[in-house]
Order: sequence, then C-alpha cells, then structure tokens
Amino acid sequence: MSFDARSLERLQQLGRSLPKPLPKPETAPEAQAPASQQRHRVETETDPQALFRELMQVSPDGSVPPHLMDRLRQAEADQQRQRQAEQRQAIQRQSAQGPTAASGLQPRGASNELRPNRQRRSPANSEELELYTAFQQLLLEGDEEG
Repeated sequence: MSFDARSLERLQQLGRSLPKPLPKPETAPEAQAPASQQRHRVETETDPQALFRELMQVSPDGSVPPHLMDRLRQAEADQQRQRQAEQRQAIQRQSAQGPTAASGLQPRGASNELRPNRQRRSPANSEELELYTAFQQLLLEGDEEG
C-alpha cells in the first residue's frame, strides 16, 4: 500500500496526538485484602439489633432481601439460645453453692434490696425459667406497641 506525502504526514500527526495508555499500577500484595476483610457490616454482624439497624441504613425503602432476613432470624435464635444457656448455667452454679442458696436464705450481711438488672433469686427449674422468659418477651412486646 502506498500513501502520498500528504496522507503520510497526516497519519503521523494523528499518531502523535493519540493518547497513550496509562501505565498499570503496581499493586502490593498487602494492598489487596482477601474477600473476607472487604465485607460490609450487614454480612458480618452477629448482634441482631445491630444487624437490624445496619439493614435499615442500607435499605432506602425498608425492603430487605430474604437471605438477609433469614440471617437476622438466625442471629436472634442464636442470641436466645445463648441467653437460655447462660441462665441454665447460673441456675446450676447457684444450686451447687450449697444449702443456703437452695433454701433461699441469704448469708449474714447480704442485703435483700434489688440491684439493677438482677433478681432476688434465679428461677428454680426449667419450667420457671421458661415462664420468666415468656413474661419478659411479653413485656418487651408491650413496650414496642405502646
């Protein structure tokens, strides 16, 4: 293929004015974090209340995908199981302390006043524990409605 002088000159001018590709940035291995570190709090949060707040902040219209609702339900169930296990352990510790704890008698010098977030005694058996839990849930539901 042959070009006349004018066409060749024009091609050379265009070649000089074309943008050159930018050099590729060199990425350090520590700059690229694994996928587990790049996740949003909605994907990593385990506390149900904090997860709910994050979901509401992320969703402009309040709609939440079903898989995230399942995660929220699972987090609530896990938290409930953990609370029940802690209550059972507290009951077992109290019953293992001796006859004064089992009979409800307090050692000398102990006050009978209620302290914040504590009961005078813990539930005696699993049925009583379930009743306390159900009552607390009813109180919480009543607070949400009122």
